[in-house]
Amino acid sequence: MPSPSHSSSAELSDTPGSARSAAPGKADGVVPDGVTVFDDSIPAVAKLDPELLKALRRAAKAAAADGVAFHVNSGWRSPEYQNQLLREAVSEYGSEREAARWVATASTSPHVSGDAVDIGGSEATAWLSGHGAEYGLCQIYRNEPWHYELSTDAIDDRACPRMYADPTQDPRMQQ
Repeated sequence: MPSPSHSSSAELSDTPGSARSAAPGKADGVVPDGVTVFDDSIPAVAKLDPELLKALRRAAKAAAADGVAFHVNSGWRSPEYQNQLLREAVSEYGSEREAARWVATASTSPHVSGDAVDIGGSEATAWLSGHGAEYGLCQIYRNEPWHYELSTDAIDDRACPRMYADPTQDPRMQQ
C-alpha cells in the first residue's frame, strides 16, 4: 500500500539462509475457510486490536439478526506473511508501484498491527457499507470493499471518513 519509493527490494526478498523459508501458516495469520469474528483460536482473529474485535463482534451479532454472516478472509498478519503477500503482488501486478495499490509493506500494513480486517461475502460487505459506521467500522479504500478499520469518530458522526481511491493515496502508507 505504500508508495513504491518507500519500499525497498530488501523488504521484498527473502534473506538467504533465513529460517522463515517455509510457507506461512495459521500462526502467521493465514485464515482457513469459514472463520468468523468469533474464532478466538485463529491468530488472525485473536491478535486483532481488542477494540476493533469488539466492534466487529457487535456488528456481526446485529448482521446475524438480518441473516448476514461475517467471514474473516484476513486479519492480523505476521510481518513475514505480509512481505510474502507483497512479493506475490509484485509478481502478479508487474511492479512495486502497481502492487502498492493492493498490498502494504510489513512496516506500514494495518494488518500487521492488528488494525485491519478483510471481511468476506458480498452480503457482509454490503451490510457493513450500510451499517458499519454505527460500530465504527469503515471501509478505507474504494478499491478494497472488503477492508475495514476502526474509526471511533464514525460512531459519533454516524458516517465514515472519506475513502481513499486506493492505499497509495493514504498518507499513513507514505512512511
